Amino acid sequence: MNVTITDIRQAQRRCDDEAVVRQTPIETSRTLDDAVGATVRLKMEHLQRTGSFKTRGAYNKLAKLTGSSATATGVVAASAGNHAQGVALAATKAGFDSTIVMPRNAPQAKIDATADYGADVTLHGKTFREAMDHAKTLVDDESVFVHAYDDPEIVAGQGTIGLEILSQVPDVDTVIVPIGGGGLIAGIATVIDELAPETRLVGVQADGAATVPQSLQKGEPQSVESVQTIADGIATGGIAPLTYDIIRDRVDDVLTVSDTAIAENVLFLLERTKQMIEGAGATTIAALRSDQLDIEGDTVVPVLSGGNLSMTDLQTVLTHGLSHRDQLVRLRVHIRDQPGEMSRISAIIAEHGANIFDVSHERAATELGVGNAYLQFRIETSGVDQTERIIDSIRDRGYDVSYRSQCPSVEA
Repeated sequence: MNVTITDIRQAQRRCDDEAVVRQTPIETSRTLDDAVGATVRLKMEHLQRTGSFKTRGAYNKLAKLTGSSATATGVVAASAGNHAQGVALAATKAGFDSTIVMPRNAPQAKIDATADYGADVTLHGKTFREAMDHAKTLVDDESVFVHAYDDPEIVAGQGTIGLEILSQVPDVDTVIVPIGGGGLIAGIATVIDELAPETRLVGVQADGAATVPQSLQKGEPQSVESVQTIADGIATGGIAPLTYDIIRDRVDDVLTVSDTAIAENVLFLLERTKQMIEGAGATTIAALRSDQLDIEGDTVVPVLSGGNLSMTDLQTVLTHGLSHRDQLVRLRVHIRDQPGEMSRISAIIAEHGANIFDVSHERAATELGVGNAYLQFRIETSGVDQTERIIDSIRDRGYDVSYRSQCPSVEA
């Protein structure tokens, strides 16, 4: 299997339907320009109708199938969310019935959206791979399986983003793309390698789902049984031989970023660009703002691949991001267990304008003496400086206090 620039140009013609696939805009960000010393042009792929780039590949495949002699009347797919919505919309527009298998822990918002686009949704397994294995058992003589990334027509559809980038930002020096199964970057890489070989292409994975560095090191596609990342859109646990070969031959660098960095950059994008980007899309900004890339003076296009962030996931990401900034912390204050102590410490916190989310007593710790306790406050502050001022004030009043970020994985 191979993907050519001709395949991608044909995909662009098939996808010329604004009701399904939009040419997404490029936006500027002076804040990012100043922060990284480069000219940043954001590819706003989260503004697709389904909230991600996935509709491109799915519609290309199904539109081509419609124009062939195939007799299939239905499609089957597996997805953690974005591919599901893309296939559901594409199938409905192309006149196919669709059955989508999603992991049981898929975000409810993505499950509901997939059904709203016309799919019959089945929940199976705990991971994307388990869902995909089950989906393949549902394929029969009247249906076709639409893989999320291991399909030349899917890759060609995603590659239309590369054509748009080169048209919109012809002087681009560096393009940054998130990697899950590799379909998106494989398509974009095919375009850049053919039409702009001097442009650097950088792929990004989450640390907890980083299969590409292992694959490149071992010389063949690798998979992992357990994927741990808040970026569920790229939590595939593996890549395909098709996408591996293209990444190996046409991608210049592959970086990894932590969940903490991803969460921080979801928050950054909300605050500074007013865009709600899911974890997968925020990986490109995490890489951009890290010290892993030399981009000073470059014109850089990070692809914001999706914006399907459920409110539950948003709360998790915000908690993680605020904790990393020391804006959401737990204070543990050693007190004499007597009336008035909570009021006195609460007053100190109030003096500094911080908000108390909740407070609890701890009396059973083995190191506590008789008549002693810990008061644990969960508070929101404006950042490190205000947190330190509050702690100093509590200590100045004679209390022993320690603190930690609200997120257990981030010690303050």
